Amino acid sequence: MKNILTLLLSFAMAAISHAQTIKRGIPYVENGHARHVLDIYSPANAKNLPVVFWIHGGGWTSGDKTDVKTKPQWFMNKGFVFVSTNYRLLPDVDMGTLIRDVAKAYGWMEKHIAEHGGDPKRVLVGGHSAGAQLAAILCTDDRYLKAEGASFESLIGCVPVDGDTYDVPAIIETAETRLRVHHLPPRVNGHREKFGITPANHIDFSAVTHVAKGKGIPPFLILHVASHPDTSAQAQRLAMVLKEAGVPVKTFGAKDTSHVKLNDDLGLPEDPATKALTEFVAQVLKK
Repeated sequence: MKNILTLLLSFAMAAISHAQTIKRGIPYVENGHARHVLDIYSPANAKNLPVVFWIHGGGWTSGDKTDVKTKPQWFMNKGFVFVSTNYRLLPDVDMGTLIRDVAKAYGWMEKHIAEHGGDPKRVLVGGHSAGAQLAAILCTDDRYLKAEGASFESLIGCVPVDGDTYDVPAIIETAETRLRVHHLPPRVNGHREKFGITPANHIDFSAVTHVAKGKGIPPFLILHVASHPDTSAQAQRLAMVLKEAGVPVKTFGAKDTSHVKLNDDLGLPEDPATKALTEFVAQVLKK
């Protein structure tokens, strides 16, 4: 009898932990574009919970807010409200407009997340691939959030996942040199074109450019594939700049994985990167 009661209790607790409210396709721009929408995942009876603001990848040309796998449930089990946003894509808009779309989504979230049980003063920003660059720039270049009336001080952490464009000039030089020395043709619509052709644009869209002491930049956990030379180098480059500015930062190079799998596996039991994320989340919530 005792075993049956224990089993029933565990089932009940599991049901409670998985109870949630999901609201999809919420517009964050009035009469905006079809991609000016976001999804909100809230635990049952959520109130004043910290928030995750997640930015999907896809090379700035594709991707969707629904590509989150187990992350919403994992974060809700940790006591977060999870927000996943869409934004307009290249080549329909330029990079600056794309980043401003993400900032608009953040601004809307800050104004309305309390209605969904979230605390707008405690927000962790994360993203994968292109979303990693967008997360990093949002958390280092305060102009974007300030333009939307959002508070840079509300950021409690940033988790960019396997990005290769925290230092855009560096990745352009790396990629183009690799092609040139192997006598291969240049890429069509590569990073040089995506980030706006001019060196000034490339510098301005690089998170490393905007890191400085005293800005209130939040702690970073930079996840990357250990065997990928470009994302590993970019992770180390961003980490070095953050450390020099006195910003708490940790890097984690995941082994035996891939660019897609690293992101897809976040939130799975026994996943090494998830364990690093668990430790990071626990630390930022203490502050």
